[in-house]
Order: sequence, then C-alpha cells, then structure tokens
Amino acid sequence: MKKTGIGVLACLLLCLQGQAQLKVEDHRPLFVLKNDAIITAPEEGVWSVATGWENDWMTEWVHATPTEVEQYDEWTILKGEIVLPHGVLYMRDAYREEKPGLIKCVRRFEWKGEKTLSPLTLSVRLRVKGKEMSVFMPGILYYGNKNGARVNPDIIPVYTGKAGEFAIFEDHRYPMPFVMLENREDQYAAAIHFTPSPVRGALLADQWWSAGVEAGDGYTDFVLYSGPIGYNKKHSVAKALQLTPMKYTNTYLSMEPGRIIEKEFYIELYSIDREGSGFQQPVYTSLDLHKPYDAERFPDFNTILASKYRFARSRWVDYGNNAAGYGMYDLQNRKDMVMGWCGQAESPGYALQVLADRLNDEDLPAKVQQSLDFLASFPVNRENGMFPVGFNGKEFYGGDHVSCGQALYNFAKAIETAQKNKRYNTEKWEAFLTSACDGQVKRILNPAWDPHSTAEGFYMAPLAIASVLFGKKEYRQASEKIAAIYADRHLAMDGCYWGGTLDATCEDKEGAWAAFQGFLELYERFKEDKYLDWAKHAMDVCLSYVVVWDIPLPAGRLADFHFKSTGWSVVSPQNQHIDVYAVLFAPEVYKMGKYLDDDRLKQLARVMYRSCFQLTDMYGSQGEQLQQTNFAQRGDMSNVHNLRGGYAEGWTVFWITAHFLNAAARFVELQVIP
Repeated sequence: MKKTGIGVLACLLLCLQGQAQLKVEDHRPLFVLKNDAIITAPEEGVWSVATGWENDWMTEWVHATPTEVEQYDEWTILKGEIVLPHGVLYMRDAYREEKPGLIKCVRRFEWKGEKTLSPLTLSVRLRVKGKEMSVFMPGILYYGNKNGARVNPDIIPVYTGKAGEFAIFEDHRYPMPFVMLENREDQYAAAIHFTPSPVRGALLADQWWSAGVEAGDGYTDFVLYSGPIGYNKKHSVAKALQLTPMKYTNTYLSMEPGRIIEKEFYIELYSIDREGSGFQQPVYTSLDLHKPYDAERFPDFNTILASKYRFARSRWVDYGNNAAGYGMYDLQNRKDMVMGWCGQAESPGYALQVLADRLNDEDLPAKVQQSLDFLASFPVNRENGMFPVGFNGKEFYGGDHVSCGQALYNFAKAIETAQKNKRYNTEKWEAFLTSACDGQVKRILNPAWDPHSTAEGFYMAPLAIASVLFGKKEYRQASEKIAAIYADRHLAMDGCYWGGTLDATCEDKEGAWAAFQGFLELYERFKEDKYLDWAKHAMDVCLSYVVVWDIPLPAGRLADFHFKSTGWSVVSPQNQHIDVYAVLFAPEVYKMGKYLDDDRLKQLARVMYRSCFQLTDMYGSQGEQLQQTNFAQRGDMSNVHNLRGGYAEGWTVFWITAHFLNAAARFVELQVIP
C-alpha cells in the first residue's frame, strides 16, 4: 500500500491502450481520452455539499479537495474532509476499473459532527468538456427531445445544452440508470451509470437520489443529488402528470452523528464514429451491469398463452350479418371494434393461425376467417390508402397512420401465414391489403410526400411483405423510400424517433419500434446490410425504454404483488408510466440477438415477454398503467407523494392481450419458446 502527500502526482492507468484512462493529478480525478482530460472535478472542489435550502433549491455550498491518495490493490482511494461549523464530514472516493473503459467509484460521506446536520444535500459532480452537448436519458430525454419540443415544449422535458439549463430526475424514473452526453464536434461521448437508491434521513417518506445534468459555458456537469430534481428551468418539480409537472420540494436530508451514506456510480468515456451513436454503448453497458436475464422467476409461456387466449375470447363481438370480431373495450361498456393501436382487432387474425395447434379450440378457424373478412370490408380510400379503423355497430370511424400501418402489417402476416397452412380463404383479405397498399404507394412515391413523424414507419413492414406476396416492385420502392427518409432523419439523432403513439406528441418507444420493425423487415426480405445497421440503431432506442432493474416500490397495488419491473417499458417522455408494450418487440430483439450473435439480446427478449404477464388476474385481464415513479394518468392525482406504486387496472383495452398473442406467434415462427 502506498500513500502520497499533497502536490505529488499519482497516476493510475485503468484501461487498455486506446481506452479511457483515469489519472489522479494534484489529488483531483481526471478522466482522459487520447491524452485529453475530458472529465474533471469542478474547479471549486472534488466534493460539494449544500447546507441550506431556500426558494425550493439547494444553497450554502461547501467544497473540498482530497488531501490523501492511497493505492490499495486495484483501488485508487481519495480521502479528505469537509469542515463545517458543527463538525467534520469525512469524504472518501474509491475508484477501480470494472472492465476496459468503465471505471467504478464509490463515494462515501461520514458525518462525525456534534449534532444532526440539516438541511443537507449530498452530491456527485463531474465536469464534461464540450459546448452545448447532446444529452440522452433513457425513457426521459432523447438528445433533447427536439421533435417533441417543436410540439409541446411546456409539457415534456426539453434540453438544448445552453448554459444555465438543467435536467435532473429521480433515480427510480430511469429504466436504464444512466445519463449520456455526446460531443458531436469532437466525436466522443461520456456516460455516468448509477446504482439507484433511496436516501436515509430524507425529509420525504419516499425520497431517492436523483441524476441528471447541469449545463455551463463550454462544459456540462453530470450530477447526482440526494433528492433535488427539476427540469425545463423549474426547480423542485416532478414530471408527475401527462400535461403538467407538480411541485416536489423539500428534498433535503438530515444526517445524524455517525451516519454513513454511500453512492455508487460508474464513468464511461469513449470515442464515437458518427453523430447520434453515443447512446448505444451505455445501453449495452447497462445490460452488463444489471444482467436482467432471469426469465425463470416469471410465469411460463404456456401459462401466458392460455390466459391471454381465454381473455381474447371474452372480447368477441358479434353484430350480426357476418359482422364480428374482437372488441377493444370491456363489452359491458362499449362494443367498438378498432384496428391498430389500442384496439388491435386484426391482430388475432394472424396470431391465432400460428398458435391454433397449441390452443385446441375448434371455433378458432371460423373466428379468424370471420373477423378478417369483416375487417376487410372497411372502405379504403384508393387515392391515399387510408381507411377507417373503428366500427361501433352502426358506422365506421377513425383512421390514422399508426393504426392503419399496424393493421396492414397484421393483414400481410395473416395472408402470408394462410398461404402456408392452406386453411383459409384470403381473397377478401388480399383485396383489402392491395387496395390500401396501392393507395399508400401513390401517396408515398409522390415527390411531395413529407411525413410529419415516425408514425408512417409502420407502413414499411407491410409494404415490404406485400411486395413479396404480390410481386409488386413499387411496394418495395415505397417501403425503401420510407426507410431512407427515417434513416436520414434519425440516425444522427438530430431528432429521435417519435409520434408512434396517439396520446403523446413527442419522442416515444412506439416511434422507435415503427422504425425498428420496418428496417428489420427490409433486411430480412432483401438482405441489404444497411438495413440491419439501421435496425440496430432503432432497436437500441427501443431497448433504452426497457427497465433493466427491479425498482423497489412503496406500499400500494404494485407492492401488494411483489411486482418486478425488469422487462417492462416506459411509454414516452410525456407519459412516464410503464406498460407491457415491450412484449411486442421482444421477438425482434431475439432475432437481432441471432443476427448480431449477442446472447444478451436473446436472454432479455425472454424476460421482456414473460415478466410483462405479471399482475394478470384470474380472468386474464391486465391494466395498462403501472406507476413505478412519481407519475400518474388515472385515479386520484392530487398528491404527488401518493402516485408512486399505484396501478390503474381499469383501462383494459385489447392491445394488452393482443400483443401477447402476436408476439407468441412470432416466437413460435422462430421456433423459440421464451
């Protein structure tokens, strides 16, 4: 063991040649890439704590720098103290290489004062060099949420990187607990991964650490705080409601004599090859750190399939005159049938064909035939390929790109499957699909076509499939034109995939899924490598919405069932609850594991499918909205401190069931039982 005095250089090479290094120079940690110190401690000190609270924010900062450096085995340890009026706060940082390019740190705070220290805010602050860097926070901020900012900048978190901006959120809000900064000009990125944890001694009953960034002039600080949060230039607010934040203040703590608090985090610093790729490496690092791969603790595939099919049967609607199919709502309330998005009336027409031999229901073939025959009778606008997606027993209604695209995908898959099993008459289905595709091709191949959002990405997959089914080159041309447009818009992340859900107008996982599904379908049909590369980029965005850790929950509906959040997915930066949507793209994640020879993706896909069955009741019913963080859309939303741990089980639209069956069918096609 070796100790050094003040002013003596201590340098630790933590990574291999070409990787980031940690150096300790003049008792200050420096994270170095290509001989350039990219990440440093703020000038005022390595350690900082705030000992006051005014106007809903931290005040009276006190700073210190280590006075001792110790090398113990693979650990480099920095020690020092912060002297306060009533005692000394002893500080210790311990650094170690976790793997090449990833440096672990444990920061320790030990109060040995004469009385309880309050109000107190503990911190981790690391300064990253670069002007107006792009920020990526899984599930929360996607390179600043530029697309959503154009639509509703007062509703969602936005961030441009200009000096004075900040974006800081609760640990339990992050599906993947990391924050990334990308320097486009100098082509490097940095990420801070953190171990989420509640805070002992907090004033609030359910107060956690927080994580985020604060922008300065020519730099941005990674920050971890023992509670304070805020965004969009507002201190002490939580993104608690769909349309507005709620005050979330007094997030300081009291630290009694002898109390020790530690915060574990990891620093990752690396070069990037292209703009918009900086987020991808920490996505996989987060998988490596949390290892969310234990599928065996969740219900098995056969249990899920049987339960969801029983519930699907309970949604069968028969209007008479051969008009029948799967209803979107609880039939005691509404008997509407809706294709795509939340209704997914067309989805069983494909999925149940594949699953028929496993379900042992003699009525199944007739219902598949009847439901798709009726849906195929919905009128199509031959000039633009659009069609109403809803029917209430009296009239048709609705029609949007998300719903139409998803409906056409399931029709295409149903026809393709029926051609293999020879059990169904697809004449009406084919007429509907070709009529819609013909109209979409007219619209998309028009030089004036300029899609508003990534919602139209849902046309890529059905057009690619239909081009093979019917031998129509123009269908492929239209699909590839969509792909090229979205690759140009989104690969550089100058605006992330967005607009794929109908109750949020911002970046969302559904928009990323539209691109992921379409790019991958083009690769599988036509084997051009660029589509696989694009698919991976879109998939990695999708994965960033997937929860990789079990978020501890307060007393409430979720805690009643010892709910495990791993494998579920955050909806969007606007709607911050989690849902089962991850099951829908789980088979494609598995496929990518095969194409990329990455077993992590295969294992994660199994967990995504099986974990999302949790909370299914004896009827096979599940609600849509689970409140893992301080956010709600239903129920009593008057008290921000009562939101986390809640469960809105009454909104049981059919997609929650249909996506399980649809994904099950695609897994079976892969000859994989998750």
